[in-house]
Order: sequence, then structure tokens, then C-alpha cells
Amino acid sequence: MSCALLLLLMSLALAMGTGAAVEIQRPRGVPLSSEQFYEENKPFTCLDGSSTIPFDRVNDDYCDCRDGSDEPGTAACPNGSFHCTNAGFRPTFIPSSRINDGICDCCDTTDEYNSGATCQNTCREMGRKERESLQIMAEITKEGFLLKQQLIHEAKRGQEDKQGKLTELQGSKKGLEEKVEALRTVKETAEDPEKEAKERHLKAWEELIRMEKDKTRMAEAFLELDDDADGYVSVAELQSHLELDPDSDGSLSETETQGLLGGADKVDTSTFETVWSGIKDKYLQSLICDPECISICRNLEKEIGFDFGPSAEFAYLYSQCYELSTSEYIYRLCPFNRVSQKPKFGGSETNLGLWGQWAGPEDNLYSVMKYDHGQGCWQGPNRSTTVKLTCGKETVVTSTSEPSRCEYLMEFTTPAVCQEPASLDEVLHGHTEL
Repeated sequence: MSCALLLLLMSLALAMGTGAAVEIQRPRGVPLSSEQFYEENKPFTCLDGSSTIPFDRVNDDYCDCRDGSDEPGTAACPNGSFHCTNAGFRPTFIPSSRINDGICDCCDTTDEYNSGATCQNTCREMGRKERESLQIMAEITKEGFLLKQQLIHEAKRGQEDKQGKLTELQGSKKGLEEKVEALRTVKETAEDPEKEAKERHLKAWEELIRMEKDKTRMAEAFLELDDDADGYVSVAELQSHLELDPDSDGSLSETETQGLLGGADKVDTSTFETVWSGIKDKYLQSLICDPECISICRNLEKEIGFDFGPSAEFAYLYSQCYELSTSEYIYRLCPFNRVSQKPKFGGSETNLGLWGQWAGPEDNLYSVMKYDHGQGCWQGPNRSTTVKLTCGKETVVTSTSEPSRCEYLMEFTTPAVCQEPASLDEVLHGHTEL
């Protein structure tokens, strides 16, 4: 919770706790912050500096200043504004055209001083309700931040466990590779005489078999690399296979991945054959480890490589999905994976976007998630979803909408975005200074 929120809460509490508000003598409609510009015994200079007039022409129901500042308490100036003091609630400004229009805009009724309208001062009640709302928000923020600390602690422990498991699996894989290489050497030595005979009589046949096996392995590799089964192997999909790293530096950059794909962003089955010749050796070498080991290693490497926030506070969302049911659809958000929409009463699921990146403003980057490259709209762009994160004790999708065609918006609450609340001492000190 921001300091500004707590300051507002304290201001409301002080306003509600005192007796009748003290009326400060200044022209009607003038805020306290501008009182020094309206001195009764001196000529008044328009706030935009355009003119100077006698003070008795302030609030005389005739517009003298171009900025309307000489008529803060009447409707004479079309561009003027009226200040509602609203003692017990929040002060505000309304357009001067609403002064004495028969409708109560200020909760303290000061805008209808000469209209004959029957208004009730509701500021104290509105202040009470807002103060209660702010107190609830303060409690949610406090509890959410405590939950966030637990998430950070659990994430740190989880990351350490996963890194340890990955290191262990990689060590086992290396040992297996060495054993297999030793057995291969022994086997090849023992089979040399037999191999020479076969080479004389079956060379052409073996070449044909080899080519067919290679095509089968290539097809199997394509299906495995095509994670989302869309008929293409993309840069993002190939990038998670660190065993294909050309320079073996432990990372597979986007540039390196595009190089493996022949400079393309993605390839289909027809163009994968060219790619296969460049990655085949490393890909097949990785299969020395059993499939389950390979899968676990890849998943661990992928998870460890995600940006889960400054302290990994968002790590608990990984591999989880959250749903929101509306009258027509069931929306499903799987953080760091995808967003989808499915008709409630039958029909196929629509991909609303794949995980893209954190997309919040520079000073609050982890407040917005962006999912793009979803299913294409008819004669339109690919669907995409923006997920706005707000502080809450629970992790839940609270709303969905489609502000623009094929561009969706989700509201998502999680304790992972809760900020540390300011202490009461800080609030009181800041209020005293103000």
C-alpha cells in the first residue's frame, strides 16, 4: 500500500474525528491552496496574468478573466471551476457550469447555494464509508505482503532444490555417455570382421535402411520439438533445448537458435530437413539419457531460466492454471504459458496468447503480463491478452474483457505484487510535514 493511500486514510480519520469544520474566510469556490491570490483589499490579478481587476469584481457573476479565475463561485465563466471543500470527505473541483443548476454535485451542498435545491450534506457518511474501504485495503495489503514473504522464502528453497536436482541429472547423463562410448568401442572392435563382410554384400541395402531410419528419427524429432503442436518449430521452442547449443557455453541465444533454423523464425516439416542435418548429431547424442531424464532436465532448465520477479515471488504460479467462468465462456490463465477461452456449452478452445514478457511500466515492471501470438482472428490480427496484476490475499482471475477486437484484458490478483506498507510512524510524520 502506498504512503499516499495511508495519508488519505489519516486525513479522513482526522476530518471525521473533529467537530464542525472551521469555515475559512475566502471567496466562494476558492481552494485553500489558492487563498493567497484572493486578498480582499487588493486588486485581483487573473491567475493566467491576462488582466488585473478591482477585487469587488470577483464573483460578481460576470466573466472578466480569460481563464475564469475571477468567477470561482459563479457559473459566469464557461471554463471556470468551483472548489468543493467537502469537510469530512475529499475536496474536489467541478465545472462552474454545475453551480446552482439544481443538482447537488458537492457532498457539502455548497455548489447549490442559490438554486433552491434541497440538498443534504453527505460528506461525513461518504468519508466514513471511504475510510472503512481504505482500512479494508490496508489490511489486505498487509496480509498480502506477509504472504509474499512466504512465497519468496518457498521460491528460494524450491530454486535451490531444482538446481541441485538438475546438476545431479546432468552428472548422471555424463556418466552414461562415457559408459555408452566405451561399450560402443568394444562392440565395434568385435564386429570388425563381420562388418567387412556385410559391407561387401549389403552396402546398398544398409544405405537404404539408414536413410529410412534417419527420416523416421527426423519426423520424431520434429514432433518433439513442436511443443504447441502447431505444425512449426519456432525459435522459442528450439531455444529450450540447451543440448543443441552450438558453442556449448551452457546457453542458447535467440541469434544462435535462428542460425540453427537457417535464419528463419520458424520452420515447417518441409524445411525442417535442412535444419535436421545441422542439429542431428547433438540431438541424437542427447537421447543417450532415457526419455524421462531428458524431459525432466529440459523442464528444470526451462523453469530455472524464467524471470519470476526480483525475488522469484511469482515462481509459485508456474505450472498452475486459474479459471474464470462467465455466462458464455470459461477463461483459463496459465501463467508463463498461455491464455485460452472455451465456450461454456460446447465448442473448441481458442488460444488467446502465449507467454511473452513482463510489460508493466519501468517503475512497476512486474504489474503486467503480456501474452501474444494467439489464434488469428478472422481477417484480423492474432489474439493477444494483457494481464494486469493487483495486490490480494488470494490468487484469482477477477475479470476479463475485450477492449479492442482480438485484444483481451484480464484482471488477476496475487499476493506476489503486494508492496510493503508504510509504518504508522511514517504516516504521522508525513502528515505533520504536509
